Amino acid sequence: MQSYEYLAVPAPGKGQKIKGLKTPADRYAHQITLLLNELAAEGWEYWRADQLSSEERKGLTGTTRLTHDLLIFRRPTADALAEQLQDHGHGQIHQQPQPDHSEPRVEPQLGRADGHYQDDSPRLTRRDQE
Repeated sequence: MQSYEYLAVPAPGKGQKIKGLKTPADRYAHQITLLLNELAAEGWEYWRADQLSSEERKGLTGTTRLTHDLLIFRRPTADALAEQLQDHGHGQIHQQPQPDHSEPRVEPQLGRADGHYQDDSPRLTRRDQE
């Protein structure tokens, strides 16, 4: 059985204004897309959307019930990934070799800036008037 870890994040409340996106639905869809792609780059798979309620304080002695829109993501745990690799015949997972820090790092020298780039682009003012 595969083991997963889960992540719940609040769904965006509204979309940001983006040039070319006219309707609120388009802006909201774009905002959701950015969030999904950002978390996918970290290995999270979109799982589902949930609406959950919680009881929170209101004033000094009162309470109120709030509803939260959440997006649920999941990804296999590290143990599940290692087991999956072994099942597919990949054997042991090898660590990346660590860099040798015994010698000091030599920073690259950039050299002089003059003579490397000549800018002949048109100017708003003539150079002889400057």
